[in-house]
Amino acid sequence: MDPSKIKIPPMKDQTVDNITANVITINSLCPDPRLKYILERLVTHLHDFARETRLSSAEWMTGLNFLTEVGQACTDVRQEYILLSDVLGLSILVDSIDHPKPKGSTEGTVLGPFHTHDAEEMPAGESMSHDPHGDPLLVVCSLRDLQGMPVHDVKVDIWETDSTGHYDVQYAGRVGPDGRCVMRSDQDGVFWFMAITPVPYPIPHDGPVGRLLEMLRRHPYRPSHMHFMFEKEGFDHLVTALYLRNDPYETSDAVFGVKDSLTVDIGKADAEIARKYNVPEGHALLTYDFVLVSDEETKELRAHNSKVALDKLGRKVKIVNGLPVPDLD
Repeated sequence: MDPSKIKIPPMKDQTVDNITANVITINSLCPDPRLKYILERLVTHLHDFARETRLSSAEWMTGLNFLTEVGQACTDVRQEYILLSDVLGLSILVDSIDHPKPKGSTEGTVLGPFHTHDAEEMPAGESMSHDPHGDPLLVVCSLRDLQGMPVHDVKVDIWETDSTGHYDVQYAGRVGPDGRCVMRSDQDGVFWFMAITPVPYPIPHDGPVGRLLEMLRRHPYRPSHMHFMFEKEGFDHLVTALYLRNDPYETSDAVFGVKDSLTVDIGKADAEIARKYNVPEGHALLTYDFVLVSDEETKELRAHNSKVALDKLGRKVKIVNGLPVPDLD
């Protein structure tokens, strides 16, 4: 890049008062309006954070070292950065912004750090868990759209821990997926399978995120839950989970994932259910009716929410490709 062709004011003698404006000015050369806007707000808030806290050099270096350790703790089966985002409440915030839910649709929640892409596709009625110590559970779910119509051939990713509260990827000798599967909803929008009753468990707390929680006097536990992820062309990507009511950690989830609409009870199979799904009468039963939202419905709601939120902050924006950028016209 030829400095003589860059039309920006000279930037020397940086001070507490002028550094933010200067960084934003040089970043404004970026031709991508969305990236330019994101960096403008990021720099503004980062610099304001340093000024408001009077951040010391030692604290700054401690923060950099902490983030370095978070990165070093990441592996193919452990995402410490997602964990950090989760415990800071950022993951659930981003999901709520990017995937707003109209009234009557299923709410989303955090993905968590233990989703994998190697789960095997499983036919209806099979068991996704091979844990002999778990309490057997029949899960029967349906999928429909906001108009009440069944949604068929949806790819459904499902995963949960074993009876000790560990995901398969947390075992050093893992040879393949367990406690997870991929299913497809049938013509009636139904999918059903055998699992085990979820149990509470701690998020991994033997790394930098765990040390942070300890310093904050926070526990690392998640309430009993089962993860679900839904994908079908034309529908908004839904990442969610079902949480067991009255779990001891229901109101203090370490990653802020619990929502009232996603809290469920474990029931018992009556005679009709027992016959239909070939389980003993009284067998533990989890049922839920998921409601998906179209891409278009989500796009419109996201754009509306963005305009309303940023208007309240006094920022004039327009929506480009579904995302806000400054309106300079």
